[in-house]
Amino acid sequence: MALEITDDNFDELVLKSEKPVVVDFWAEWCGPCRMIGPLINEMSKEFEGKALVGKVNVDQNANVSAQFGVRSIPTVLFIKNGEVVDKSVGAVPKATLEAKLNALL
Repeated sequence: MALEITDDNFDELVLKSEKPVVVDFWAEWCGPCRMIGPLINEMSKEFEGKALVGKVNVDQNANVSAQFGVRSIPTVLFIKNGEVVDKSVGAVPKATLEAKLNALL
């Protein structure tokens, strides 16, 4: 299961992580978010120990969503060394997400 990331723990879990981080910005009411949610959970298992994979509920965590300019969901950010190095907006195939993450490993 993907890690729950919030406004309160974002800096500690994401920005200070020594591993690459995948952050899925989503909401319960968002259809495309529900399509990629299971893919994000699968990736969290597959990349365990190599990368951190988490989810931010935009309705409950407006600060971090605004900080990164998330206007459309789902938005998946790929973060390495505290910097956003890639991103994906909208429902995309799992292979696309995996390729972006593999490029950071």
